[in-house]
Amino acid sequence: MRSCGVIVEYNPFHNGHKYHLEQAKKVSNAECLVAVMSGNFLQRGEPAVLDKWTRANEALQNGADLVIELPFSFAVQASDYFTRGGVKLLQSLDVDSLCFGTDIQSKLDYEAFGKFHHDNKERIDELFQTKKNNGQSYPQQMTEVYREIYPEMTLDFSSPNHILGMGYAKENACYKNPMTLFPIKRVGSQYHDENVTDVSFASATAVRKKVFLNDFSELSSVLPDETLMDLKSLELVNWERLWPFLKYQLITQSIEELKLIYQMVEGLEYRLKDAAKGSACFDDFMIKVKSKRYTWTRIQRLCLYVLLQIKEKDVTSVWNETYIRVLGFNSKGRQFLKEKKDKSTLPIITNINKKNEKLLSLDIKAGMIYSLVQNNKKEQDYYRSPIYLKEEKE
Repeated sequence: MRSCGVIVEYNPFHNGHKYHLEQAKKVSNAECLVAVMSGNFLQRGEPAVLDKWTRANEALQNGADLVIELPFSFAVQASDYFTRGGVKLLQSLDVDSLCFGTDIQSKLDYEAFGKFHHDNKERIDELFQTKKNNGQSYPQQMTEVYREIYPEMTLDFSSPNHILGMGYAKENACYKNPMTLFPIKRVGSQYHDENVTDVSFASATAVRKKVFLNDFSELSSVLPDETLMDLKSLELVNWERLWPFLKYQLITQSIEELKLIYQMVEGLEYRLKDAAKGSACFDDFMIKVKSKRYTWTRIQRLCLYVLLQIKEKDVTSVWNETYIRVLGFNSKGRQFLKEKKDKSTLPIITNINKKNEKLLSLDIKAGMIYSLVQNNKKEQDYYRSPIYLKEEKE
């Protein structure tokens, strides 16, 4: 069965995502679309508006055939680790191609870029070390590196989707049998657009802004019916709802304990603890902590590590023992899993039990923390089996 993968967050699932799935199937000629989706917490260090089960169901209703979870250890990370995890899961299932969105204006041969990076990795790493502490952001540093090494290639490190695309290309090139890459040009609103300006497409940022203002007046044309209904009827989650739990951790944990948190460096434990004491809400806290050196996203991710009390070994253990957690499928997805079950290089997990709960302990903890601000207790992982979307002809 010919397959194509997408690596996604769906926060929330909108028409642009549906378009992406349609185009992925079209350009790859795939019979099965495999979505690797972040769980309840996302790459920019924030909770998903809707839980992972709801988002997986929306994806299946709108074109995906199989949805698997990107483990927290990869999902809540900078782009290099995020892309590494997504590609690793797709490669383990021997997926034929990878389709991703891009918002870069100039044309780039992503496969050529991935091969170039793979062949020149040592030189790139050495040059990056000379710029590592020059006061610039990571994207700015990498832009300088590539301009020196590969001046004929135009790269844009200010575009989030393009950065992820380059990450996928770099990781994909590391494998003996790399997937075919299909970049799809973003249509409609741009990634950071905060307003609904298109009759068919809107950014997830704009949708979330409207939803938390309880304003659904312009959303019916930019969201699938399933997403619109879920956003109207289910409890929505954001950092403000989790703030009391984070503040509790920062106030009660000692400086010595906070130092042990993953990615806690350069005395940030003092900065976070001091800011928490006098902050009434999460935004107030973030404004106090954010700086030119430490971006909003960087601090948000660190806050999630504090909230879940994550240590380095919690993260690296999953890197070393990765797994495929199945969230849902339709008949095509189920058939694809049957074909790959004995060939996969990683264990495929459909239900949590005593044998595998230790392996998934971080994802389980993330689900439990997320459910603290939900009334629906069934969202906890122990009580869920993969969603099976039956098609009408069945």
